[in-house]
Amino acid sequence: MSQSTLPLVADPRRRLVLFLFLMAAMFMATLDNQIVSTALPTIVGEFGQLERFGWIGSAYLLALSAVMPLYGKLGDLYGRKYVMMAAIGLFTLGSAVCGLAVSMNTLIAARVLQGLGGGGILVSIFAINADLFEPRERARYQSYASLVLMASGAIGPVLGGTMSDLFGWRSIFLVNVPIGFAVLAGLFFMLPERRPDRRPTIDFAGAGLLALAMTSLVLGADSAQLFGSLLSPFSLGVVVVGIVCATLFVLVERRAPEPIVPMQLFRNSTFSLLLVISIMGGSIGIGMINYFALFLQTTTGLSPTSAGLFFILLTGGIVCGSLAAGRIISATGHYKPLAIASTACSAIAFALLSQVHAGTSLALIGGLMLMHGIGIGFAQQVPIIGVQNAAPRRDVGAASGAVTLSRMGGASIVISVYGAIIGASMSRVGVSIPGVANIAEMTPSMIATLSPAAREAVANSYAAAFSPLFMTSCGFALVGLVAALRLKPTRLPVEADADVVPAAGPAK
Repeated sequence: MSQSTLPLVADPRRRLVLFLFLMAAMFMATLDNQIVSTALPTIVGEFGQLERFGWIGSAYLLALSAVMPLYGKLGDLYGRKYVMMAAIGLFTLGSAVCGLAVSMNTLIAARVLQGLGGGGILVSIFAINADLFEPRERARYQSYASLVLMASGAIGPVLGGTMSDLFGWRSIFLVNVPIGFAVLAGLFFMLPERRPDRRPTIDFAGAGLLALAMTSLVLGADSAQLFGSLLSPFSLGVVVVGIVCATLFVLVERRAPEPIVPMQLFRNSTFSLLLVISIMGGSIGIGMINYFALFLQTTTGLSPTSAGLFFILLTGGIVCGSLAAGRIISATGHYKPLAIASTACSAIAFALLSQVHAGTSLALIGGLMLMHGIGIGFAQQVPIIGVQNAAPRRDVGAASGAVTLSRMGGASIVISVYGAIIGASMSRVGVSIPGVANIAEMTPSMIATLSPAAREAVANSYAAAFSPLFMTSCGFALVGLVAALRLKPTRLPVEADADVVPAAGPAK
């Protein structure tokens, strides 16, 4: 066995401690978007600028997805230890700036800095695990990592709401600082440095063009708020820049020795359809997290802590749906029915949520969130499993990365769309509410002090604003449903046949 294939650390106890440090970093990065959700209405109440609400989430996801393709190659080129430490350092610095933010613009900029580090954390962890553990042992530890991801989704909104109530919203960011320093110290002293024995080609041009194209799409989606009109010169200029960057990205990827997204993958209709499902999944799954929190606190009058408890239903549904889907796919080998069930569940849930008004039963709202969670869980594994089966063996890694990028990219773009819808709807509120000078600056605690009639008026104003948002989400789910219906009824090969079944179906 060559030195490069030996585990990076021989001592099992030291490997375990390092793994715990890595899981702490993963928990910190994945928790961040969840823990912020229930505190956002309070943040908007302090800084105002409701139209910028979506940017607090989309800035993080956009930066995270833009740098993910680069970090893996940088680890191959310079070694994983210091690339990982640089990512944690950026995330920790971004968290500190978020906690000390003095305006909405400062907070959004700091969220970008957080995302630049968070993307590196999520990518580098799996590469370091591959260095630490042999293949059979690695699979077991990867399952532990999946549990950490689920745990962050389950407790994030509850923790965020509780900390916001007890210590203020800034605490949800500042708590990352001591954790980040502890993880940095642990990796510095305990993780050996392995010098790479090869120099891979990094597609910097492709990565840069992809990041610019995605950024232009996000800015274009929010251009009505940023530039005053969708048809203003700046808005049209952003759209043109996005189209040019996307076109150049395709041209560069066709010629790159190691492209981020090999263009030949799109010759297989299964890959393209699964990519659409992944984009829609990110849009209605990740993209809706922050808006569910705003919806619960403004329309039902729940406190941040109580609203966080409702996310247990959402996350519980995701866990139940994901576990059920894993068993079904393992037993039958078919993933198409789950993709159809997933998008149908979410479409129905959002269609019903669009009819919610002040006074709607909390049990009904909780049931719809549970239904949506089950739907998301059903298809959580489908795109990655499907593309890994459809792609040629040499492109499995790139295909998997494309699915992750599409999910995160879809979420970051659509968050701005949702924010534009809410901002436009609330700007048209013409009802004079006693005790309310500016409805967009009302925090949950301020709403709680209003008279019952005023609280109901605020709730109905927000419910009316959320109705078009939920119908838009329903539309995204229906697009995913159409793509799911068009999937070929592929049956995954059993392990014994894996070596004889072609890795990719016929290109169509």
